[in-house]
Amino acid sequence: MAPSSSRWAIPLAASVAGALVAMSLTALASSQKPSAAGASARPGVAADRWDDEDNGLVRQGKQTFRFDTFGDQAFWGGTLHLNQTIAGAANGGIGPGLSPKTALALGLKVDVNALPAAVKQGILSGTINLDDPGTTLALLKLNAVVGVKGFFDGNGNLNSVGIECALCHSTVDNSFAPGIGHRLDGWANRDLNVGAIIGFAPNLQPIASVLHTDVPTVLKVLNAWGPGKFDAELLLDGKGFRPDGTTAAALIPPAFGLAGVNLHTYTGWGSIPYWNAFVAVLEMHGQGTFFDPRLDNAQQFPIAAENNFGHVTANPDLVTPTLPGLQAYELSLQAPAPPPGSFDPVAAAAGKVLFDGQAECSTCHVPPIFTAPGNNLVPPSAIGIDSFEADRSPTHMYRITPLAGLWTHQKGGFYHDGRFPTLLSVVQHYNTVFNLNLTPAQENDLVQYLLSI
Repeated sequence: MAPSSSRWAIPLAASVAGALVAMSLTALASSQKPSAAGASARPGVAADRWDDEDNGLVRQGKQTFRFDTFGDQAFWGGTLHLNQTIAGAANGGIGPGLSPKTALALGLKVDVNALPAAVKQGILSGTINLDDPGTTLALLKLNAVVGVKGFFDGNGNLNSVGIECALCHSTVDNSFAPGIGHRLDGWANRDLNVGAIIGFAPNLQPIASVLHTDVPTVLKVLNAWGPGKFDAELLLDGKGFRPDGTTAAALIPPAFGLAGVNLHTYTGWGSIPYWNAFVAVLEMHGQGTFFDPRLDNAQQFPIAAENNFGHVTANPDLVTPTLPGLQAYELSLQAPAPPPGSFDPVAAAAGKVLFDGQAECSTCHVPPIFTAPGNNLVPPSAIGIDSFEADRSPTHMYRITPLAGLWTHQKGGFYHDGRFPTLLSVVQHYNTVFNLNLTPAQENDLVQYLLSI
């Protein structure tokens, strides 16, 4: 049977730039398929080797990561009707619709490899109307919007929409235009305004009902998230805000550099396959099987316990068969090397000495995985912060964050909630908490080393 309709998902995003002019959209869409990005020669940009993978499981996982909705369109389109507000009244939906310009402003990305030459030329020349929601639909037909899939009927109307892993955990290199470029799988999309996107849905009542609140309250919570944040626990514990009144949402983390890392997410809920199942079933609202009796704890997870989220089954199960490939692909995603000139190599060398010595960073962030081998969790007191986010998880702990590739996700700040706006503020925090007695110059050296990893 299908998963319970009370489960919800991570917000969708809808379309993005560029469109077709005086061409057959159907013919173009049917002729397109993912292709190699050819970006490996540029420093800091991961290669997109679609046809070069020699590992069948990795190749399968890549396809799943980029293009599998796990059947979640039944929720995003069928329940929330998000497809209607994306299309707009002029295209068989409702309201003004979602233009590519608006979608790009919300942090959605476009895969340049999925765009025909005529579309790219139209974008460059300005002959394609990026204020037209019809252009958005054209991009969805081309499967060009990263992490979003449109489902069209025989008349070309958008009758549903689904989301994919790549929505939050991929971005693009902006090589063609801002928001349009080669895919960068595993990179956190810190531009994506998830809350604002889900707020476009015309039917938010199912979410309000699960939370035992009203739609205006749901919108207040969603609008507080801001770019690059999502609250994976909201539909488990119902906590939309921290005690200080700020959003309870956490920053979207990267999905690269995880080989050798034990527990994942900021609070270490589980391993890679655990979190893939959790997200696909409970967050994306895909049709799959997921078990975690820890969610039966009604005191900690009242929403999850009430809705039996720790014991979800589906037939057919569209998630479980994909877990081996997803894990293999994510483990293959290495942290990208920083671009030349993005850090001071002399200061970084001095910072490495401090990292391994006086600052004692490597005690927990053990190279080359830059987290703790084995159990990589610590109590909140060990890192000098509050326990709010830790206490929303079954572990009540925080994960020792892997540090490789920090340079890719500086936008939005650091730690789970972005409380530290810069790496320097992180170093200064530890300098105070651990009484390291680092000078300002040494603090800067550590920052340069962190940017070099």
